Amino acid sequence: MSASEDSGKLVGVVLVSHSAAVAVAVAELARGLAGGGPTAPVAAAGGDTDGGLGTSAELIAEAARAVDRGAGVAVLVDLGSAVLTVKAMLADDGEGDDGDGGGAAELPSGTRLLDAPFVEGAVAAVVTASAGAPLDAVESAASEAYTYRKV
Repeated sequence: MSASEDSGKLVGVVLVSHSAAVAVAVAELARGLAGGGPTAPVAAAGGDTDGGLGTSAELIAEAARAVDRGAGVAVLVDLGSAVLTVKAMLADDGEGDDGDGGGAAELPSGTRLLDAPFVEGAVAAVVTASAGAPLDAVESAASEAYTYRKV
């Protein structure tokens, strides 16, 4: 694919929290701080499928497919089982995938779990992705958020 064909593709960002409200609020904050102009696609995948606290592979996969524009999908998670769920999904996608896209919890090709703080990393990821940066740069910006000093 030529650079001109790829120029409209932005990295998508998925925010996975045990709480749907937290995931939605962080997505809203990150979008708002990304400034004017085109904003990278962002989706919240919070809580379980019944609306309670938890983590849902189905909601994560749905969110990842919704933001996938062909430039990669950056996934940020809050803690614990969210990390384990995404890691398991990424491991499953690498084994025996026939490419038919039929799995309900299948992640798009180019999906990457980022090691970053949830709120600061989400803001850095969305701002960087909105600038048209590739997935490696989005990951780097999100990871650098660990070094942000507040005092």
